[in-house]
Amino acid sequence: MTLDPPTILALTVALAAAAALYLAVEWRSVREPSLLFWSAGFATITLGSTLALLRSSGFLMIGIWFANGLLVAAHLLFLLGVARFTQVRLSRLWWLLLVAWLGMLMLPADLPWSKAMLGVQSLLVALPTLRASFLLRPHGKSLSIGAVQLRYVLLIHGVFYLAKALSVLIPGTLIDLAAFKGEIIQVSLVEGAMAIMLIALSMTGSERYRREQQIARLAARDPLTALYNRRALDLRAPRLLAQVSPAQPGALLLIDIDNFKGVNDLYGHTAGDRLLIALSEMIRSVVPRGALAARLGGDEFVILLTPASSEQIIELGSSLRDQFYQLAAQTVPTPQPVTLSIGANLFDQPPASLTALIEQGDTTLYESKRGGRDSIRLVDRRTMQAP
Repeated sequence: MTLDPPTILALTVALAAAAALYLAVEWRSVREPSLLFWSAGFATITLGSTLALLRSSGFLMIGIWFANGLLVAAHLLFLLGVARFTQVRLSRLWWLLLVAWLGMLMLPADLPWSKAMLGVQSLLVALPTLRASFLLRPHGKSLSIGAVQLRYVLLIHGVFYLAKALSVLIPGTLIDLAAFKGEIIQVSLVEGAMAIMLIALSMTGSERYRREQQIARLAARDPLTALYNRRALDLRAPRLLAQVSPAQPGALLLIDIDNFKGVNDLYGHTAGDRLLIALSEMIRSVVPRGALAARLGGDEFVILLTPASSEQIIELGSSLRDQFYQLAAQTVPTPQPVTLSIGANLFDQPPASLTALIEQGDTTLYESKRGGRDSIRLVDRRTMQAP
C-alpha cells in the first residue's frame, strides 16, 4: 500500500479516533477534566482529517478551510487540557485564534493563496502547542516521565508548525492544498500521524501517573483530617528515627483530647469531626519542617520530630493547648472543659521500634491525664529524669 497523502490521512483518522476513544474511556473511570479536553481534541482531529479527504472531490470550502480550522480548534483543546492538568488559568484571548481563522475564509480558494493559508494555519497551530509545552515546564521533574515526554513532544510539534509557517516564505515553494501537492504538505501529513501517537501516549502516561500518585496519597492519609495515618507513619518513621543521636535528639508527642465525648453527646459527631479537623490544622501550623504528624485513631494524634529539645517541646505543646482550648471554649462549650493532654518523650538513641516508642508515649500521656488533664508531661529519656 502506497503512503500517498489520502492514505496517510486515513491512517491519521484511525489513530486520532482510537486516541479519542481511549482517553474518553479513561475519563469515564477517573473523571479527570484534562482527559476530556484531550479526547475532544483528538475527536476534532478525526473529524477534520475526514473532511480533508473531501478536497480531492472538489469540496474545497469543507476540505480545506473548515478542516484546517478544526485542526486549530483541536490544538486549542489540547492547550485547555494541559492548563487543566497543570491547574493554570488561561486568558480568553486564546479564543481569538479561532476568530483569526474565520478571517481566512475571506481568502479565495485558488493556488496563489495556498501559501498564505498554510502559513496562517501553521502559525495558529504552533502558538497553542508551544504554550502548552511551556505550561508543562515546571511540572516535568515533579510529576512523571509522561509529563516530560508530553512537554517535549508538544515542543517539537509546535516548533515543526512554526518552521512550516516560515517555510512558506521561501520563493518557488510549491504548495497546493487542493491536490495535496508540495513537499511541505506531505511531510506535514507524516509528522501529524506520528505526533498523534506520541501525544496520546504521553497524555495517557501523565494521567496514569497522577492517578497512581493520588491513590498513594489517599492510602497514606487519614480521610477526615488529611494527616498521615498509622500505616503511613510506620513507613516513614524509621528514616526519621535513624537520624536520632546524642547530638540530635528526637521527640515523640502523643496528644489526646480531654472530655471529647461530651462534644459528641451535646453537639453531635459532626461537631466532633470539625473539632478534630481544627486540631489537625493547628498541628500542621506548629510542627517544624521535616517532622511527622499523624492521627492514630479517634481523638489521639502523634508528632515525631528531630532534632528536638525540652524547651521546643514545651513551647510547641503549650501553643497547641492554648489554641485548642480557646477554640473549643468558643465553639463547643461543655460542662467539663475540652482541652488537650500531651505526653512527650525526649530521647537520644533510636528506639527498638515505633510501637515501643508509642507505648512509652502512652505511659507519659496517662501520667499527664492522671495529673489533672489539660497539661503536658515531658519525660527526658536522655537522663531518665522527669522535669
